[in-house]
Amino acid sequence: MSSSPPPPTTTTSSSSSPDSPLPPSNKPAYNLRNPLPLSASQEQEVKRLYYKRVRAHCAPEIKVPARRDNKLTDDDERAAFAECAVNRTVTATWVCRVQRLAMNSCMLEHAKPEEEDRAREEWFATVEERRRAKEEDLVKVEKRREEVIRMMREDEARRGKMMR
Repeated sequence: MSSSPPPPTTTTSSSSSPDSPLPPSNKPAYNLRNPLPLSASQEQEVKRLYYKRVRAHCAPEIKVPARRDNKLTDDDERAAFAECAVNRTVTATWVCRVQRLAMNSCMLEHAKPEEEDRAREEWFATVEERRRAKEEDLVKVEKRREEVIRMMREDEARRGKMMR
């Protein structure tokens, strides 16, 4: 019972050869189905985007925007869960049943892996923007810190002159 080694595999693809450089791309390619591992806080940010996107799809079922004439249509009555649930706690489950079911069915309809992939895409697309904003905030904090230190030194110098 001898086992022979597997035959060597050869690749004939020219795109994977080290001699042919890949064309430059402005947008980095991310594999969303098998992405780079994200930290727990990054995953939480993606989930927040995902839930925000789903809620945006179901905004009419969650809360009806105020109308000028203050009249509700049949669709509005069915869709205004937030309006119905105001000042109710436990009873909102029964009193607002129609609105709750409409809202839940909308959320389930839109809470799909594809929507999570779109949220992940959005998160990756805004990485540079968030990094830039964070750097700007750090620069502002550093400027403010330097200003506070300068003011403290001036105050100490002024107090030193007063003590003499």
